[in-house]
Amino acid sequence: MKAASIIDSLPADYREGAFIGRALTPDGPGVIAIREGKLFDLTARVASVSGAIARGELDGGEPIGPVEDGLPTGWSLLSPIDLQCVKAAGVTFALSAIERVIEERARGDAARASAIRAELEDRVGAGIRSVVPGTPEAAELKAALIESGMWSQYLEVAIGPDAEIFSKSPVLSTVGTGAQIGVRSDSHWNNPEPEVVLVCDPRGAIVGAALGNDVNLRDFEGRSALLLSKAKDNTASCAIGPFIRLFDGGFTLDDVRGAEVELTIEGPEGYRLNGTNRMAEISRDPEELVRQCLSEHHYPDGFVLFCGTLFAPTQDRDTPGAGFTHKVGDQVTIRSQRLGTLTNAVTTSRNAPAWSMGIGGFVRNLAGRGLIDRI
Repeated sequence: MKAASIIDSLPADYREGAFIGRALTPDGPGVIAIREGKLFDLTARVASVSGAIARGELDGGEPIGPVEDGLPTGWSLLSPIDLQCVKAAGVTFALSAIERVIEERARGDAARASAIRAELEDRVGAGIRSVVPGTPEAAELKAALIESGMWSQYLEVAIGPDAEIFSKSPVLSTVGTGAQIGVRSDSHWNNPEPEVVLVCDPRGAIVGAALGNDVNLRDFEGRSALLLSKAKDNTASCAIGPFIRLFDGGFTLDDVRGAEVELTIEGPEGYRLNGTNRMAEISRDPEELVRQCLSEHHYPDGFVLFCGTLFAPTQDRDTPGAGFTHKVGDQVTIRSQRLGTLTNAVTTSRNAPAWSMGIGGFVRNLAGRGLIDRI
């Protein structure tokens, strides 16, 4: 007897793709795969997704059945990653960051904003849209912005040589589709961040991608960039899913580069917000973000990297001029044509289900099942 189908979380072309993920079984976490529209349990062969990717053990497994039949009774989807480090890149859409600074300077006057933009472009000698981070043209734009009194620390990572790369969430703390996501109970201005998440092996090779929600507290980060950790790393504040779609002949990094990530928020009071994150507008190529993430680090269990978002919700929710912030009960849906659908309900980090299985618990569980040497 099977539980409810997981087919609604998958992309329409799932029968042509190869996917790997995790499920919580009555015995503990398991590794599952989808190939040719069928589900497989890989756990007896390889007991961690990080190990499966590191060693290339992505085939075989015990057949579960057609995807349409869903997971076995008593199983539920987890985040598709386990022992990988969870990293994120910020302010990766330079044009968006520059435009925000221009809008602040213009104080809502569209004509004034246009004049400021034209003045900057005259001084730089190129359109702002064509400026590539870390280039001489970007350095000229930086000098022009500083002289005009419009420089900020966010523009430093938007157009400077160094990308903002930070640790988003502890190992094994991410939640998957269908789980609750959390915002701090003392935050009064926060939002989802719909993103593509790159999945990399220990050598830094990008092997696939998933969807992610880099939940952010705008009030905390806005007070000080030194509060980034409090703004980003909280219980249930990092969602990834539904599965990792592995690269193959029909799905490549170019599909990621051209992906559109759609966001829908449906509030308990009937509020609705829609937005789109277009990867084609990213300022740094995904491979460059991975290169900067690798830097002088080593990731023996691999890592995942949130690519950043173009979308920042400004649509008023309650008070005119106050913009958007989450309410408990919001339904957040992030969707992309080739990666599927990630859906989560909002609660507070205080009330979200406790994160109870860390690295020690995971290892003990596998040891008790005789799977420790398969990790």
